[in-house]
Amino acid sequence: MKAVVYTTYGSPDVLQLKEIAKPSPKDNEILIKIHAATVTSGDVRLRGSDFPPLFWLPARLLFGLFKPKKTILGHELSGVVEEIGKEVTKFKVGDEVFGTTTMLKTGSYAEYICLPETWKNGVVGLKPVNLNFKESAALPVGGLTALFLLNKAKISKGMKVLVYGASGSVGTYAIQIAHHFGSSVTGVCSTSNLDMVTSLGAEKVIDYTREDYSSHANDYDIVFDAVGKTSKSKAKRVLKKKGVFVSVKMLTSEKTAQLLKLKEFAENGELQPFIDRSYPLKEIVHAHTYVDQGHKRGNVVIEVV
Repeated sequence: MKAVVYTTYGSPDVLQLKEIAKPSPKDNEILIKIHAATVTSGDVRLRGSDFPPLFWLPARLLFGLFKPKKTILGHELSGVVEEIGKEVTKFKVGDEVFGTTTMLKTGSYAEYICLPETWKNGVVGLKPVNLNFKESAALPVGGLTALFLLNKAKISKGMKVLVYGASGSVGTYAIQIAHHFGSSVTGVCSTSNLDMVTSLGAEKVIDYTREDYSSHANDYDIVFDAVGKTSKSKAKRVLKKKGVFVSVKMLTSEKTAQLLKLKEFAENGELQPFIDRSYPLKEIVHAHTYVDQGHKRGNVVIEVV
C-alpha cells in the first residue's frame, strides 16, 4: 500500500510517499481502507519537532529523541471497514467509520490502517450519515477538543462565549457547539475571515488586526482560546467575576461517547466541518507547506481515495 513516511524531523520535504506492507488486523482490530485524512496543527508540530522550549525535551522523549518513533503521521481519518478481527463486535465489513489515531504506533497518511475496536487514548465510530468522507475525517480532533473544553467550562444556555482564533479548526467547531448549548458567541479572527466566522453563527466578530478583544466589556462567561495564542491574564479583562478561561494548551481526552455526540450534532444539522483546501495523498508536502504558513481556515483535508 502507499503511505507517507518520515524518518527525520524537519520541513515538509521530509515527508515521502512510499510503498509499504499492508497491515492485517489483530483479533481486537478493524482494518480500514482510508478515504480521507487531515493535516492538523499536531501533525505539523510533530513533523517539525516544533514544541515550546519548556516541553521540547519531554516531547522528544515521548515521540522520539533523535528521530520520530511514529513514522506515519495523521491524527484523524474516515474510511470503510474492510476486515475485522475475530473478537470485534461493534463493527462489520462495509461500515463507514471515522475516528482518531491517538497514541497508536501509526497514523492515517496511508491507504490502510488497523485500529483497535476500543483503546484508552483514541476513538472510532460510525461516521455521520449526512457527511461525506472528507467532512467526516475533519471532524474528530477539532470537534472533540472543542466539546471537551466547552464542557470543562460548564457551558450552558444563555452564556456569552468569546472564541479567540475562531477561524481555525477548533474555533469553527467551538462556535457551532456553543450554539447547540444555547450560548451566544463572539468570534475573534483576522479581517479576511470575518464573513466566514459570521456564517458559522457568531453574533459578533472582532477583527484582531484592528482592535484588542481585551479592551471590550468584561461580560463573558467563557473565553475559549482555540489557537493557544492568548493568555488567562488577558482573558480575565473581559470575563465576568466567575467567568472561565479554557485553552487548547490544556490537556484533553477523547471518549467514544463524545465522538457519538459529535455524530449526533452533525446528523441534526448543528455541526458542519469547514474545509479550507483538499489535497491528494501524493501532494502531502504541498498540504503541509500550506498549513505551515499559518493561514489555514477550518480544516485541510488529504484525499486518500
